[in-house]
Amino acid sequence: MRKIIIAGNWKLNKTSREAMSLVEELKREVLDIDGIDIVVCPPFTALDDVSEVVLDTNIALGAQNLYWQDSGAMTGEVSAPMLKDLGVQYVIIGHSERRQFFGDTNETVNKRIRAALTHALTPIVCIGENLPEREANKTFDVIRHQCEGSLANLTADEMKKIVLAYEPVWAIGTGKTATPQQAQEVHAFIRQLLGKLFNADVAQSVRIQYGGSVTPENIAALIAKPDIDGALVGGASLKAPSFAAIVKSAKK
Repeated sequence: MRKIIIAGNWKLNKTSREAMSLVEELKREVLDIDGIDIVVCPPFTALDDVSEVVLDTNIALGAQNLYWQDSGAMTGEVSAPMLKDLGVQYVIIGHSERRQFFGDTNETVNKRIRAALTHALTPIVCIGENLPEREANKTFDVIRHQCEGSLANLTADEMKKIVLAYEPVWAIGTGKTATPQQAQEVHAFIRQLLGKLFNADVAQSVRIQYGGSVTPENIAALIAKPDIDGALVGGASLKAPSFAAIVKSAKK
């Protein structure tokens, strides 16, 4: 039985003070929730303060990116050891915004995954097609290409330590959401692909989140599908009541 994982990607939002206030409220809202992995991913500047707030709670700390080298002349980058030092447990890798605006490729995503795994961080690896690709019926081709490149040369044991997040780019921040059946169709394809790239055990073990305008109103229908194991939440994670409502609905 795969454990549900609900992660909030705050993107470029919240000062440290605002972040601590949000997590203090969230902590009270989800105090009694168990059986679900709850993750918050603040911007780098708020990680240290938020780590203190979530210490000894049922909320884990995640980062939004990392560089593949541990140290060096890489101005503006943040490494896995730096994240570990702050108590980070998860890290988002290959988000569509990183791919679209900051030059991330399948190859660099693969390097980031390896760095995360080396330092016992759990990667949340994002994949997904944009609207022209969806309309051209290229969804499965795009997903296959991203998985084959991003997950290249990983062992089966390494793959089991990774969370995948299917995020149709056309549904991120647009208010549009893939229907539960559309999302399930792609999740099932990803699981089948994992079986081919690795083995049946990996395919059944790896958790696959859905991301793309997830709300308290649509999470239950999404999570009810057999191959959807949680959500990577954007805008709705920026307010404690809405993020907590998503967690509670997923629990039900």
